[in-house]
Amino acid sequence: MSVDAETDNELEENYYTFLNLPRDATGEQINAAYRKLSRIYHPDKHVDVESKQKAEQLFNRTKRAYEVLSDPHKRAIYDCVGQKGLQTVGWELVHRTKTPAEIREEYERLAQAAEERKLQQRTNPRGNITVNVNATEIFTPYDETQLPRIEVSSMSISQSIEAPINRKDTLTLGGNLYSSNGNGNGNFILCGRRLVNKGWLQIDVGAGNGPLLGFKGGRTLSSVVTVNGGTSMNFRDGRVIPAVFSALAVQLDKHTMGSLTLNVSNQSSMTTQIDSSTEKHAWTTSFVIGFPHIYLSAAYTRKMIENELKLKLAAKLGTFGFLAEYGAEKKISKYSSVFAAVSLGIPSGVMLKFKIVRSNQSYIFPIHLSEEIVPAAVFYATVTPVLMWFFIKKSILDPMRLDQKNADIEKAKRSNEQRLTRQRQEARSAIELMQHTYERIVSEESSRGGLIITSATYGQPEESSSNFQNNASVDVTIPLQCLVKDGTLILYQSSKSELPGFYDPCIGEDKILKIEYMFRNQNNVVIFKDMDSVRLPLSSNN
Repeated sequence: MSVDAETDNELEENYYTFLNLPRDATGEQINAAYRKLSRIYHPDKHVDVESKQKAEQLFNRTKRAYEVLSDPHKRAIYDCVGQKGLQTVGWELVHRTKTPAEIREEYERLAQAAEERKLQQRTNPRGNITVNVNATEIFTPYDETQLPRIEVSSMSISQSIEAPINRKDTLTLGGNLYSSNGNGNGNFILCGRRLVNKGWLQIDVGAGNGPLLGFKGGRTLSSVVTVNGGTSMNFRDGRVIPAVFSALAVQLDKHTMGSLTLNVSNQSSMTTQIDSSTEKHAWTTSFVIGFPHIYLSAAYTRKMIENELKLKLAAKLGTFGFLAEYGAEKKISKYSSVFAAVSLGIPSGVMLKFKIVRSNQSYIFPIHLSEEIVPAAVFYATVTPVLMWFFIKKSILDPMRLDQKNADIEKAKRSNEQRLTRQRQEARSAIELMQHTYERIVSEESSRGGLIITSATYGQPEESSSNFQNNASVDVTIPLQCLVKDGTLILYQSSKSELPGFYDPCIGEDKILKIEYMFRNQNNVVIFKDMDSVRLPLSSNN
């Protein structure tokens, strides 16, 4: 469970139980149940103001259950992922004949999109900070009589702020600062983007190393083909430095995307790239022909979802030399992750990279350990992140998770207590509003020797509570009698706490439904477990 994870312990309404319907109820059964409760709870059926207010609350709940179960699309979503699925934005765009598995997959996608929108609202501006550390004297000391020097060789900071103007137009202001060996520079850029039919257009205006003016755009040509392109002009040193780029992306299959990118500038290149990603694996290959280098690169990621861990391998070979990298990324909360990798190369040597991501902010620390591939540097670069992770996990992250888990449980308890208070009030209101219906059904059943509920209690078993008739149970005689139809009482396999006139008097405890009834002038007593289906009278009474 992640640190920022929201609790899933909050109670949800069971629309089927509230309408006293089986999970495979037909449309006719749903309509009949709705009409039956509407006759009891419709505000127009009551005269005084207080009764109308109570009836309105229960009628709204009845109508809400009916609206979901009578709509095949909403019902399919509710059956698969519950109320939280219905509260997720975007279902109106989903084809209505999806299977349960596809609905669950779509819910996960929509929920993730909602989280990303929420995240973007919370965490703007975006940016990253990169601090390059030179620690090569640790393994190849310049002067063995002195302690090795560890120094910051360069630093860069970039930030951007996104400001939506309306649904189609967005302004983005960004900038960066860079410093290396006592020299520095910086720039800023203002981007205006507009969404157009099946595409977008963007204008860039910037300054820093001379004024900059750029135009970009993109368009979706079909369900599998997208093109992007643009040009820019950098006015520097009394001349204009132009640049042009274009990109073509093609969806090769469900999991694979291919792209071809052309850049024409003072460092021109042409890149061919293929990306593939599945639930457990991802890989990328690219071939770059450019100036000053030509190279081939490949990267593979193994996703261990249950451990919220990704293992990564990468290699690059070209005219610059050779580079190999291995590392791991661990998610530590909903919005945060840490990444560590060891890079081995010729002529770059050994480098240890740390990256901390919090929302849309990244903090990157490349530490150059040696200019050659030294075994000691490789060993310590590999072992150090592992030891650091276990220390941080035990001393910081585990206590944070425990605190968050306890806070989530307390939050769920408070939420459930509020809901239970509301349920108790609704149950009392429902019983008051049922009085006329109760008297009518009792009269009808008495006249023909039918089913009369003389006493019914719902709650803890007597052996579990010395005070069964007090707070550990609730009297449900009137609600059960109102569910009798033509001498028969049927309750379906689910917790009875969601039935009208019921509530859960002992959350988390085992509950029973004890019924004393009369049928054909014979008294009977039966006890059912909470999740049992109920059918009265018993066959032995007939």
